Amino acid sequence: MNRLPPPPSAGVLSRRVFLQRSAAGLGTIALGSLLQAHAGQPHFAPKAKRIIFLFMAGGPSHVDLFDPKPRLNELDGQKIPAELLKDHQQFALIRGTPSLKGSTRKFSRHGRSGTVLSDWLPHLGGVADELAVIRSMKTDTNIHDPGVNMMNCGSVMFDRPTLGAWLSYGLGSENQDLPAYIVLTSGSDDGQPLLQSFWGNGFLDSRHQGVPFRNAGDPVLSLANPANVSSSARRDQLDLLRWMNHRQHDSLGDPEIVSRIASYEMAFRMQSSVPELTDLRQEPPHILELYGAVPGKPSYANNCVLARRLIEKGVRFVQLYDRGWDSHTDIHREHTRQCAAADRPTAALITDLKQRGLLDDTLVIWGGEFGRTPVAQVSGNTYGRDHHPHGFTMWMAGGGVKPGITHGATDEFGYHATENPVHVHDLHATILHLLGLDHERLTFRIQGRDFRLTDVSGEVQRKLLA
Repeated sequence: MNRLPPPPSAGVLSRRVFLQRSAAGLGTIALGSLLQAHAGQPHFAPKAKRIIFLFMAGGPSHVDLFDPKPRLNELDGQKIPAELLKDHQQFALIRGTPSLKGSTRKFSRHGRSGTVLSDWLPHLGGVADELAVIRSMKTDTNIHDPGVNMMNCGSVMFDRPTLGAWLSYGLGSENQDLPAYIVLTSGSDDGQPLLQSFWGNGFLDSRHQGVPFRNAGDPVLSLANPANVSSSARRDQLDLLRWMNHRQHDSLGDPEIVSRIASYEMAFRMQSSVPELTDLRQEPPHILELYGAVPGKPSYANNCVLARRLIEKGVRFVQLYDRGWDSHTDIHREHTRQCAAADRPTAALITDLKQRGLLDDTLVIWGGEFGRTPVAQVSGNTYGRDHHPHGFTMWMAGGGVKPGITHGATDEFGYHATENPVHVHDLHATILHLLGLDHERLTFRIQGRDFRLTDVSGEVQRKLLA
């Protein structure tokens, strides 16, 4: 085994001289190249290269946004039919037998496709012909944290890799100055808490985890050097850390040490790449107006602009969490607030991607961890809706998805998915397929078995493919 020389001394050896003189210098360079290389290649030609996942945390109401139910409106106030509760999980919070609750929203058709949307989403109607609306989503739980895990990880269990982590593992990054997986947050402070596991790497090594960007101050904690520490001094420190980590790796053979080296190097490169990238003042005024974005004022709109900037720079997976959709009471007030903040920038993102020629190979996904019940939680004008996993709506656009379609259906009450049901595993299989990955072949072996995002099921929904 080659032995490393004594550690470099700041001010004595330059980085170049240190690498030239080091017996492991070529190995260090090779390792750096290895860490910067693509993690893998697609299994077949992809339709999409990257994803923007617009996650409406808390669960938007499908029967108020995408899935009108005249029969539900007709029977408003009557007790829910008993047959709907067969094979039904206990409600998350409702107890007893609740009453049906129709929607007060007005629905209309949009575009050449005639896609149906409610009046809470007027701007989205302008891009309706780009959407593939899935009305028949199903998931396994009606509890928030396991539900978000399910939608991200394909499992209600914690400590599993998220979709973004799997993509980083399977495909790597297209920009070595930025992480492959970045997370942005917005929305109501009283919304459901966001957990680290929602963008975690699980059993994959840590360089595949999502990197959350902050809404104020430095986008990433500890991104700036401390006072009186120059960039060259920081470089010397990192060279010393790299030397020590290599020495430990030679001794222990722990692959996580390699990830640690990679993370330090990524952080150093991000010091120059991130501040400029996150400065929305560089955007033309007409683009900021399109989104309704205001630089320096944290918002979902700002995050949509930043998401577009990130994928332009080669970030593989950008996930926007918008909190505040968990409307157990006063759904009219809360969903009005959420839609007012999200509708315009969401439509603008689709428009902007298309006009830049990015929509064709960027897959945009919109949805939450589940829907909301077609029954009322709390009576009177301030009624809300409980969590609903049995049939709800999500949509996708771009990235090889068939545009201007509505796929699947729920029953006449919006309760159960009855036509072309799409389980979360099916959604994940389809997403991976669009990025050129076979969900049955993208695996990681641990604890004596091969794990995958779709567990042991999942079918590609070919009717959703262009």
